[in-house]
Amino acid sequence: MIETPAFVPVATQAAFKGVTPEAAKAAGTQVIFANTFHLHLSPGESVVKSVGGLHQFMNWSGPIMTDSGGFQVFSLGAAYGQGVSKVASSAQDQGLSLGHPLKESPYDGSDQKFSQVSSLVKIDDDGVTFRSPRDGSLRRLTPESSIEIQHDLGADIILAFDECTSPRASYDYQRQALARTHRWAERSMIEHRRLSRVTLKEVPRVTLGDAPALFGIVQGARFSDLRTASAQFMSTLGVDGFAIGGSFNKEDIGAVVALVNRQLPSDRPRHLLGIGEVEDIFAGVANGVDTFDCVTPTRLGRHGTVETKQGRINLISSKFSADLKPIEADCGCSTCQNYTCAYLSHLFRSREMLATTLASIHNLCFFVSLLTQIRQAIFQDTLDLFREQFLARYLSTTQI
Repeated sequence: MIETPAFVPVATQAAFKGVTPEAAKAAGTQVIFANTFHLHLSPGESVVKSVGGLHQFMNWSGPIMTDSGGFQVFSLGAAYGQGVSKVASSAQDQGLSLGHPLKESPYDGSDQKFSQVSSLVKIDDDGVTFRSPRDGSLRRLTPESSIEIQHDLGADIILAFDECTSPRASYDYQRQALARTHRWAERSMIEHRRLSRVTLKEVPRVTLGDAPALFGIVQGARFSDLRTASAQFMSTLGVDGFAIGGSFNKEDIGAVVALVNRQLPSDRPRHLLGIGEVEDIFAGVANGVDTFDCVTPTRLGRHGTVETKQGRINLISSKFSADLKPIEADCGCSTCQNYTCAYLSHLFRSREMLATTLASIHNLCFFVSLLTQIRQAIFQDTLDLFREQFLARYLSTTQI
């Protein structure tokens, strides 16, 4: 059982960067998110399967989610060498004029000079051919192979294969990609049921004991008609839950989630892919999101940045070199219980590997604690007040 809303730390290669699974568990982590694409490349799903799956392979006893590989295709394709993320910071950053968020009328993309693919990726209606970023070998991913890999990895929650598009892609391309994602979702479901030894006629929806749960991915970028169509399609597919994909402006996240979740059935979980900023988590929860995955805790930790209720601070700054207080006095994480900012600052400036571990542990605890407090506020019917008070402190100052 997963208590929601919940934060889902990312263990890309079946490992949290700089943090042991034991430390992640001690921080209160309930469920983790592993990367199908990278684990397929190394060590390979056959190796993981031979030892009994990811749980045994990485010594993790809790639930595990895996993605489909669609985002990595985006990274090697639309985003490769472009400096493009699936979430753009603003329309100005995209070099586009998209008008109002969640534009209803089709945007024809006539002012764009942008390609969805690169020399490393070829997308067709059957699947994706790509060159491995490890050794340049030619590889192929289809809905069937993605689902098979995830089954072999032994994940508890798996995702249907999808095409993650760029925020810069035209309306016409977004529409074509969405139709492809929907066809791939149908094929993912058929393969999932085959591997779970369930025929399409036996059950209208997969609810098996030992079989993983399958989540369908809602795409559609910044266009309300595409997002609505995708949410309605996934609602009828018979999946166990839903993941909301990216390709929107940061300013659109709340609006996109609200629009999508109005269409999705309320009896199944909703996961927001790759979102881990504090304000975005609050926006997601307010609009019906149950779980969030993101690399934020360890990515920030590797660069000396830690989260606090007063905002982010950078421990590398010289002003922490003689600070004998913990990061946060009321934090229960092992880092704050045992180490000072001065020590952490020293470790970072000395480039000691331990610095990353200690900072990342604190950041993991911060997000787990935040979601715990959000759950309590929901139970007490004080979420709006808690959100207002927390963000007022968190966004009021920047100490980096």
